[in-house]
Amino acid sequence: MDPLTQGLIGASAPQLLTTKCRSIAWAGCFGFMAGMAPDLDVLIRSSSDPLLLLEYHRQFSHSIFFIPIGGLLIAGILHFLCRKKTRFSFRESWLFCTVGFGTHGLLDSFTSYGTMLWWPFNDERVALNIVSIVDPLFTIPILLLFLLGVFRSQKRYGAAALVWATVYLGAGLMQRERVTNIGYNIAEGRGHSPSRLFVKPSFGNILVWKVIYEADGHFFVDAVRVGTEGSVINGESVRILNLARDFPRLNRNSRQAKDVRRFERLTNGYLAADPVMSARIIDIRYSMIPNKIDPLWSIEIQEEQDASIKLHSHRHNSTEKLLLLWSLITGSS
Repeated sequence: MDPLTQGLIGASAPQLLTTKCRSIAWAGCFGFMAGMAPDLDVLIRSSSDPLLLLEYHRQFSHSIFFIPIGGLLIAGILHFLCRKKTRFSFRESWLFCTVGFGTHGLLDSFTSYGTMLWWPFNDERVALNIVSIVDPLFTIPILLLFLLGVFRSQKRYGAAALVWATVYLGAGLMQRERVTNIGYNIAEGRGHSPSRLFVKPSFGNILVWKVIYEADGHFFVDAVRVGTEGSVINGESVRILNLARDFPRLNRNSRQAKDVRRFERLTNGYLAADPVMSARIIDIRYSMIPNKIDPLWSIEIQEEQDASIKLHSHRHNSTEKLLLLWSLITGSS
């Protein structure tokens, strides 16, 4: 999730653990900072290895086994800086920070990027695909309830924020199941038997979803709008990446070939050669317009076999795409 939402959920949970009115705001503050802290893993990066950032994001710092350690580290800093104002014991500081820190990885697992909740015992990336990384309808009520809880020094607002989060995620789960069924109907209508099918909410909502399925050596990408009824917005298709076919001159033992395999693991194999830029390999899971093959990021193969690949982020025409997405959400397109 986005940092603000992570902080707000991290702040709401520890507020339930204190009965002192003056402590509610400080408990929320400690939880807010701790709730955002796991994403400091984005500082782990290398100019010579662009995939390092992707590998370590949502890795050890998001594991449930790292929660007490992460809470201890953040508590050590905040307790030292704020102990005279909060009058918390270190045990209280550690408790509030640990609870806030612990919400982060769990919340991220509800999105589609993938979170290593069980590291180091299992490197599977958990992705439940029921909420977008950014969703104002999810975040704004939590923000308002958090602010009410702070200004009125009443923890019931923190409880209400967590209830809203639970209800919204539950709604996302139901939407995901509806879209999955529709996705299989789309494939069946085309005479396809998908070897796998993946659905995720589009940016900022749980009304319009992206559907990707694999069949006959291609990925098929469509959008589904699920209100009271489900409507399909037909999309595009692209051939699944085949290195031997798409990049015949790439040495299979070269550094770049190894980087492609790393990228393949990170993207769960949802890769294709870019139809527009022949040297690029795209992650088809993410696009601003859910029925388009218009990636948010890609890697580029260099001519030098032992050079490192280049990682690209594609954010062009964002305003135009947001307007088109809005038309899909409102049903005006």
